[in-house]
Amino acid sequence: MTPALLHFPDEAAPARRLAEAAGMAAHAVDRHRFPDEELKLTLPFAEAAAFPETLVIYRSLDRPNDKLVELLLLARHARGQGVSRLVLVAPYLAYMRQDIAFHAGEVVSQGIVGGFLAELFDAVITVDPHLHRIERLEQAIPLAHAVALSGAPRLAELIAEKRPGALLLGPDEEARQWVAQAAEVTGLDHDVCRKTRRGDRDVTITLPEIEVAGRRVVLMDDVASSGHTVARAAEALLAARAASVDVALTHALFAGDAQAVIREAGVGEIWSTDCIAHHSNAIAMAPVLAEALAGAGVSASG
Repeated sequence: MTPALLHFPDEAAPARRLAEAAGMAAHAVDRHRFPDEELKLTLPFAEAAAFPETLVIYRSLDRPNDKLVELLLLARHARGQGVSRLVLVAPYLAYMRQDIAFHAGEVVSQGIVGGFLAELFDAVITVDPHLHRIERLEQAIPLAHAVALSGAPRLAELIAEKRPGALLLGPDEEARQWVAQAAEVTGLDHDVCRKTRRGDRDVTITLPEIEVAGRRVVLMDDVASSGHTVARAAEALLAARAASVDVALTHALFAGDAQAVIREAGVGEIWSTDCIAHHSNAIAMAPVLAEALAGAGVSASG
């Protein structure tokens, strides 16, 4: 039986783009929340015979806590109905940043959540996971098919079209890998800033020793959460007389007033991929995700 893709209503658009690119049917999961916050999920397959042998679940794990329970319920139910291969497409993957205990008593979530996903799924596909002290996703999610893609090449194509000749800058050293990938695609000049962090919302940015005056600058990063790192970098660039500052992100997480913080710093355009559904989405990741599904052995032919 041809593989099928399950998604939730809040992610219908990117999930259906992926299903179309991969040549499979997309089905929505109905989600009901009881007054005590318990979840009830209803699938479109009325009986076990209707389940495909291979099932793809599309769920981006921003605001992840309820979603992890959803994945537990879906995966266990699908296995009980005879699904032999389960694949998770989680374009944003939560709990990857906590990979070491900095203080006594801290719970290191990366391996715990990674192990949880490995128990439920046969393959996990994500985009630009926030990995610090490990090099490969399978070190966090012990699966043969733990696939980490990048949104940088797709964003690079957009930047080259919208801002030809721009200077690509990462707001901190951690962004170097994405800026370098984009520069390889476009041939644009690139560098990174240096960040000093004193708290989640208290950062200082030092610009690199590269001329920015009169130049159009695009700040690139994997994710904007509080927005303060990007905002401080934009302010420093404009103070150094950059002609303009735009932002290109894989993940438009934008917690709280993050987008307003970035705008108030003088940023012009904000472009993001559709890994997290947001009105700044300018790039669809469906073609890249569909290719990764095929590489994991999931195709419309079965």
